[in-house]
Amino acid sequence: MLYSKEQVMQFLPHRDPFFFIDTVETVELDREVPENASVKDIVGTKVTCTWHVREDHPIFEGHFPGNPILPGVVQVEMMAQATSFVLNKINPDITKLNIDVALLTVQNAKFRKPIVPGMDLIIKADFVKNRGPMMTNDCQIYCNGELMSEATVMASLKIN
Repeated sequence: MLYSKEQVMQFLPHRDPFFFIDTVETVELDREVPENASVKDIVGTKVTCTWHVREDHPIFEGHFPGNPILPGVVQVEMMAQATSFVLNKINPDITKLNIDVALLTVQNAKFRKPIVPGMDLIIKADFVKNRGPMMTNDCQIYCNGELMSEATVMASLKIN
């Protein structure tokens, strides 16, 4: 594990019930990063995070009582939260970074299998494109090696 839930909470501004990353397992890039790297220098970074779908999560009270399914919009948010950790390649002490991130677009979203309470999820984000303050990531969610959902998310990113 690269970052614990406590470290993730120090970095992401989200809180329950809208906090969907338990741990960051890996942040990998297949090349060295320059000392004063910019966001453009870290295109190609791959992030792997985890989240356990708690049976008592409040979202299941309304979606759907008696047949709890994690909403697609939450799955997209989970993927979007995971993308922020590409910044590890700029500064491994992410808790020292002050970021302002906003989701801009979601493309090619596919919800292949229902995500239900009790599942242990692996969230993957692959930083594929940077244009100015905008980052594009191809993302997937897996459970037990099975692809559950996927989307391409674009977000604006400002490091303050």
